Amino acid sequence: MYASPYDNREATVSETPFDAATEFDRQLDRLVRLGYPALAGLTETAFRDLVAPLRDRAAEGAAGLPAPTDARVPFLLVTTRDLVGVQERLELTTLAGKRKPGVLDRNYAADDLPRFDPIKELEVPAAPAYLLFDVDRGEEFRNLPPATAMEGMTAQDRLPLTIDEGIAFITLHPAALASNRCFSLVGSRCGDKRVPALWISQGAPKLGWCWYGNPHTWLGSASARPERVGLD
Repeated sequence: MYASPYDNREATVSETPFDAATEFDRQLDRLVRLGYPALAGLTETAFRDLVAPLRDRAAEGAAGLPAPTDARVPFLLVTTRDLVGVQERLELTTLAGKRKPGVLDRNYAADDLPRFDPIKELEVPAAPAYLLFDVDRGEEFRNLPPATAMEGMTAQDRLPLTIDEGIAFITLHPAALASNRCFSLVGSRCGDKRVPALWISQGAPKLGWCWYGNPHTWLGSASARPERVGLD
């Protein structure tokens, strides 16, 4: 039995107005400041024009959702490895208030990352950028193996995050990754029992992996609403 944090949403929504268009602009501005246009081989104007059609879709999809907290945000502007590489984006992440860049765990072999694809249930858009809604770092699933967390998510009509989505989460909301508040990314798999995860190592974000059947007291499993909205 899972006690969902989403059961009391109506009461929360009515108390906290949220301007999704302003939040979209903030997220886009942050990506620009971090240097995403150059990494994508685009000018700033071209990069902004590329994702601009998602602004109105963000306002539509986030309607009625509460303002962001450290644990849960209304939406993310997700960029994919088709636009900027995973390790390049990871190295632009930091913990809230810190400067040390994110790192890739040494246990990933040289050819590992390209093998971790989104699971078929997610129906991730074939696009360089897309929107993900109602994103939660999954504290309720701490000390549960990802296999059990997956069952809990689907029972709530939610699905797990991918590597791209996890990196977007901590890039756009650095406080989402905190001590004892780290999370697995069950939405990216490579055909074995490994599950990618974001945690903290030596004062910086680290992308590592754990086992599908192993629990950790400090590791939850992040989830979101099922639908992902891509560029037309």
